[in-house]
Amino acid sequence: MTAHFSGAVNVLFIICGGDMSKGEFRFMKEKSLRGEILAYAKEKYHSEAEYLWESSPDAAVLRHGDNRKWYALIMKVERARLGLSGEGETDILNVKCGSDMALLLRGMDGFLPAYHMNKTKWISVLLDKTVGKDMVLDLIDTSFVLTAPKKSDKKSRESTKKIRKEVKGQKQ
Repeated sequence: MTAHFSGAVNVLFIICGGDMSKGEFRFMKEKSLRGEILAYAKEKYHSEAEYLWESSPDAAVLRHGDNRKWYALIMKVERARLGLSGEGETDILNVKCGSDMALLLRGMDGFLPAYHMNKTKWISVLLDKTVGKDMVLDLIDTSFVLTAPKKSDKKSRESTKKIRKEVKGQKQ
């Protein structure tokens, strides 16, 4: 009986994106928006959530594999710190968007100035179902694109490498 139970629990963790062998017991809420976001990022962008801070063990960073830039951050924050009524914590998602879009969205329910991020180009989205899942996923897509390596950055790096090789060649 125990083997069947532990196997079923392990399957549940796998479905939710956890790995019991690694002690990942975070976010076992089957249908939480947080869990759906993490599954979406893993499937679409091959991004594994990173938990960087001992003081905030549930803060999940999503970043690009190539340039390591963050494109999303999910965390629990005290409602009072966000200027919200009520007690306790709430899940938020920080994503990058254009400054015009950020200004527009902050005027709508469920959107706030970014918590601990640049408030001009980043926003915090309440994950309390005030904002629909489709909109949240669209914002993740936008943030992913805005934080992707720029072609000009790649050209600049290639140009720098070329110049370094030329300089090295001249020194010899």
